[in-house]
Amino acid sequence: MSETNQSKSLFRLALQRLLFLACLGLVGALMSATLVRFAPGYGVQERELDPRWRAESVEALRQQQALHQGLLSYYVHYLAGIAHGDLGESDSLKRPVRELLRQRLPVTGSSVVRGLGAAWLAAALLASCGLAAHGWFFETSTTAFNGLLLSLPSAVVAMLAVHLRTPVFCAIAVVVFPRLYSYTRNLLLRSYNQPHVLAARARGLGSRAILFRHVLPLAAPSLLALFGVSFAIAFGAAIPIEALCDSPGLGQLAWQAALSRDLPLIVNVTLIVSLVMLVANSLADLAGRTFAGSVQ
Repeated sequence: MSETNQSKSLFRLALQRLLFLACLGLVGALMSATLVRFAPGYGVQERELDPRWRAESVEALRQQQALHQGLLSYYVHYLAGIAHGDLGESDSLKRPVRELLRQRLPVTGSSVVRGLGAAWLAAALLASCGLAAHGWFFETSTTAFNGLLLSLPSAVVAMLAVHLRTPVFCAIAVVVFPRLYSYTRNLLLRSYNQPHVLAARARGLGSRAILFRHVLPLAAPSLLALFGVSFAIAFGAAIPIEALCDSPGLGQLAWQAALSRDLPLIVNVTLIVSLVMLVANSLADLAGRTFAGSVQ
C-alpha cells in the first residue's frame, strides 16, 4: 500500500512539474520577445537606411515584416501557432524555425552529452584518487588546478578551443569539470565518513564492496541532483562556446538571431533552451526522490 501511495505521489509530482515547465518555458519565451520588441532599433533594416529607397518602398518593407502588429497581437499569433505545431518562419534566414531547430538541436545535444561524459569521467577518477591519496601535495595541486579552471569564463575556454583546434565537447567538459569535481569529492568524503561505512571498513570489507554497497547508494540521490545541475551548466555553456567556435548548433543559431534581431528565432531558441534545462533538472530531482524512496 505504501508503494502504491508513493507511486501516486510521484505521478502527481511529475504532472505538476510538467505543467510548471510548460508554463515557465512559455513565460520565458514571451519575456524574451518583449525585451527584443522594445529594444532600441528593433525592426530597422539596412535597406531602410538606403536613400535610394522611396518612402512607399520602405513602408511596404515594414508591412512585410509585420511591424504594425502590437505585442499582444504577436503573443496571440505565437501561442496559436504553437498550438498547431507551427513555430513560425525566421525573418533573417527565410526558413521555418521548426526545420532550423531540427537541424541544429542534435549537434548541440551531441556536444553536450559527450562533454558531460568526459567531465563526469574525469571528476569521478580524480575524486577517487583523492580518497586514496591523502597527501598535502595532491590536495593542494588539485585545489589550485580546480580553482584555475573555475576562474576561466566560457568565452575564454571557447577561444582556447579555437586556438588549439579542439572539439566543442572538450571545451564544454573543461567548463563543467571543476564544478563537478568539488561537489563529487565532498559527497564521497561525507559518505565514507558515515558510521556504518566506518564499521564496514573496520570489519575488513574490501574497498570495491564498500564503494558499491555503501558509499554510492548513500550518495546516489545527491549525485543524481548534481547530474541535472551539470546538464543545465553544460547546455548553457554550449551556447557561447558554439557561437565562438562556429559550430553549427543552437549557439551559432542564437548568435545569428541576436545579430539580425530575428524575433521568431530568438523566441523559439529561448523556449527550447529553457525547456531542456528545466526538464533535465526535474528528471534528476524525480530520479533522486525515487532512488531515495527505494533505498529507504
